[in-house]
Amino acid sequence: MSNEPNITDEFSEELFERWKLQADRGQAPLRVDKFVVEHMGSTSRNRIQAAADAGHLWVNGKAVKANYKVKPLDIVQVLLDHEPIDFTIEPENIPIEVVYEDDDLMVVNKPAGMVVHPGCGNYTGTLLNAIAYYLQNHPNFDVNDPAVGLVHRIDKDTSGLLLIAKTPEAKADLAVQFFHHTTRRTYNALVWGTFAENEGTVEAALGRDTRDRTLYRVWDTEDNPAAKEAVTHYRVMERFPYCTLVECRLETGRTHQIRVHMKHIGHPLFADEKYGGMEVLKGIPTQKYKQFIQNCFALCPRQVLHARTLGFKHPRTGQQMDFTSEWPADFTNLIEKWRHYDATNLMG
Repeated sequence: MSNEPNITDEFSEELFERWKLQADRGQAPLRVDKFVVEHMGSTSRNRIQAAADAGHLWVNGKAVKANYKVKPLDIVQVLLDHEPIDFTIEPENIPIEVVYEDDDLMVVNKPAGMVVHPGCGNYTGTLLNAIAYYLQNHPNFDVNDPAVGLVHRIDKDTSGLLLIAKTPEAKADLAVQFFHHTTRRTYNALVWGTFAENEGTVEAALGRDTRDRTLYRVWDTEDNPAAKEAVTHYRVMERFPYCTLVECRLETGRTHQIRVHMKHIGHPLFADEKYGGMEVLKGIPTQKYKQFIQNCFALCPRQVLHARTLGFKHPRTGQQMDFTSEWPADFTNLIEKWRHYDATNLMG
């Protein structure tokens, strides 16, 4: 009797498929852990190697080690010892601020703290759950259909404008506009430090940080060919003693683009915990000043970034559509606090 595992019994009773891919006919020999990382995305070699050690990395129905060399037409699977989480988006009665709406699209003003779409650790309470409820009686809109819905995204703790397509035709047209960088998008941000210049441009390719895949970093494309071109234009709006209010205009729209680009030029976003902004980076070494900064963090405990304007051509009419979102209360209150900053009272 064979000692090989029975894939049907093993799979149905103990393991559940997380990911599966068949190698191409022209696949050159490649370690299976590297193959999975290259094709699966959103994972690391360490995690895949751990999966292999646990017997959860299979090729052609058999568990393999991480150093197995993938061959043409091999079927590679990553398995779990629990059922995969169902990411089906269910309607939830969550209030949303609809800035504009017609038969083709809608523009919403997302508050800081709201996750845009379900993902690891955030399966409910997202903007898409709210939109599913808001449009539940729309005859042709299915929030789980990737041909409609979000045209772009912003981070959980970033506030401001987002565009949702109601029809596949609208989403396809708007996606082309975003791809060719013909949309108009500006963000307002409070960043650490002062600028000698009044405006500038950051051109630096972005990709995942290999040490922490929840973060992004600037890469030389020779070192990381997967890094994507990213361009951010900025101008100074208002200067404070140790911080600057800037407007950032996106030419490209990469994940964490403004946050990483500003850090790259020495100006992390104020209160941006992921990228080092939740520290006293500039200022005077007094206890009163440090307390002032802590009070600022408490007033706006998230990266101070707001998607201020959004412009695009209407996918049906071709008319230019432009929208502006006012700063939310936490952003406004923080800027007012800096406007009333008095260094003489913080020296002691």
